[in-house]
Amino acid sequence: MRIGFVYDLRDDYRALGFSEEALAEFDTADTINEIEASLTRLGHDVERVGHGRSLAAQLVAGARWDLVFSIAEGVSGRSREAQVPALLELFGHPYAFSDPLTMAATLDKGVAKRIVRDSGVATAPFWAAADAAQADSLPIAYPAFVKPIAEGTGKGCDNRSRVDDRASLLREVDRLTRRFEQPVLIETYLPGREFTVGILGNGDDAHVAGVMEISVRQDAEDNVYSFENKEKCEAFVSYALAHDREAGIAGERALAAYHALGCRDAARIDLKSDAAGFPQFLEVNPLPGLHPSHSDLPMLAAMAGIPFDSLIGTIVDAARGRYALAQASPGARMRHPR
Repeated sequence: MRIGFVYDLRDDYRALGFSEEALAEFDTADTINEIEASLTRLGHDVERVGHGRSLAAQLVAGARWDLVFSIAEGVSGRSREAQVPALLELFGHPYAFSDPLTMAATLDKGVAKRIVRDSGVATAPFWAAADAAQADSLPIAYPAFVKPIAEGTGKGCDNRSRVDDRASLLREVDRLTRRFEQPVLIETYLPGREFTVGILGNGDDAHVAGVMEISVRQDAEDNVYSFENKEKCEAFVSYALAHDREAGIAGERALAAYHALGCRDAARIDLKSDAAGFPQFLEVNPLPGLHPSHSDLPMLAAMAGIPFDSLIGTIVDAARGRYALAQASPGARMRHPR
């Protein structure tokens, strides 16, 4: 197929003065090169489109592809991950990954947890607060964990995130709401094992690709899977595929959450166990990182015997199947996705 490749490149935004933390969810040139190379090896003709504004300009000018493969996170707003898919739907253009509603709902951790909880998937008790005054009125159970409500890559999470009393809660809520200019999510602290689950496919074909346990090493600066530890994961984090009963429950609950949130083609879902050893839903990433050796989904896929090209090909095939696109149909018009 002719594939339009949409992405947010770190270097493009670094030149505009973005901080390293602000760049965390954007991709490196290495990631872009690796994905393009994989798509090419799979037999596709890849055209680099760039970020969402570049996509908009090209669509207006009449550019079309058989499929758009977008890993663009967007720049601002709690619905930023929905911007590219919404634009593509406006132009009736086929694309990979989840639709705008799912992208927007999953970026807001509180919204995602309400949907998952109401569908019957276990998640720890949680509250949302716009500021310290609102947090002060909530019936918080301690210890608790505090993080920005609409950020990824561990941003805002460190040793201060676990709070054991009201004074530390209010201090952390005030710090995070000022720093990130958004509400925070407060949830009952989960002391157990941490898992991330890769899901591939759609409908009855959706399945668990692997369950990976994440363990922060004792010599890490933070004892949580923080922004710093994720950026330096080779030194501070251990990863292992898990197959025991607890991991099996994590996989079952992740798949149920995937369906409840309407995810498509692929996603990565995070869970953490309570004191009794039962995994609880934390959050979902419907645009999982795709660096072959640094991102969680390709890492767990490789551990499960799924090479990088097979992973990318499975995602593309899942998207193509939703639109019933023929491989040799340049500029094929979108059919109603299943």
